[in-house]
Amino acid sequence: MPMITSPPLLTLSLLLAGSFIALGPGHAYGQQVESARLMRDLSVLAHDSMQGRAPGTPQSAKARAFVIEQLAAAGARPIGDSFEYPFETPRASGVNVVARIAGKQPDAPAIVLTAHYDHEGVRGGIVYNGADDNASGVVAALAIARALRAEPLDHPLVIAFVDAEEAGMVGSRALVGAFPIPLSSVGLNVNLDMVARTEGTLWAAGAHHTPALRPVLESVAARPPVRLRLGHDSAGAPEGADWTRSSDHAPFHAAGIPFVYFGVEDHEDYHRPTDDTERVSPDEFLASVQTILAALHALDAALPSLREPTL
Repeated sequence: MPMITSPPLLTLSLLLAGSFIALGPGHAYGQQVESARLMRDLSVLAHDSMQGRAPGTPQSAKARAFVIEQLAAAGARPIGDSFEYPFETPRASGVNVVARIAGKQPDAPAIVLTAHYDHEGVRGGIVYNGADDNASGVVAALAIARALRAEPLDHPLVIAFVDAEEAGMVGSRALVGAFPIPLSSVGLNVNLDMVARTEGTLWAAGAHHTPALRPVLESVAARPPVRLRLGHDSAGAPEGADWTRSSDHAPFHAAGIPFVYFGVEDHEDYHRPTDDTERVSPDEFLASVQTILAALHALDAALPSLREPTL
């Protein structure tokens, strides 16, 4: 995909020496999200010792154990007897991690938050750490889980950390094919894949397919810190590549479930061994997570109006 060329638009309101970011007047979602915690978690998942988190490896199991530990500490609970959902296909095998965070309306349709935790592993003796792709999405989802303890959604939230995305969304396809709750009770998928390296611009795809998403996302885009742009979700769009089928939201879309995919355009370290934690700006990453959390709250409030046929 093309490189980002837009200049940074990080209008930040920094509190506590850069540890927190507020989103503007009357908009304080996620002030408890800490930059230091984001970067610490990112450094764990994207460390050389994780060996690129390739599916089926001991390092993948190590990353998965870290994710489960953090989920449990955040108050998330398994839907069944375990957080782990193994799958095996001719193309790839792995283990998805699925948890649930209760909403204020326990019988309301659920929002599913997805992020893949696998990456490319080791190639030619070189570790591909995948800090942005996609340790960043996993870390963001964990931060959101912690934030929701203080600011719960109205709707239940299912958090799914999926495996084997790099093999062609194998884990998310397996997940949607045997979802732990009825798919008819899922109102929206929010997918996070590469959300740290924004260079000031975070993209939200999905409004082309579900037009009711547009005013909700535009209301979030009207408030900094990060510039939120809508697009990359239709053929021939001005911004170029169509991301409709590019990540783990694709199986949900195929099942008729509305989606919002938050991500960034390709950068020079995409799928290269240089995608390391040191390349991530703490301020950019924090601004991105704050924006996603604000969008999640806005989508939660609007969800009843979003349940319409998708294009």
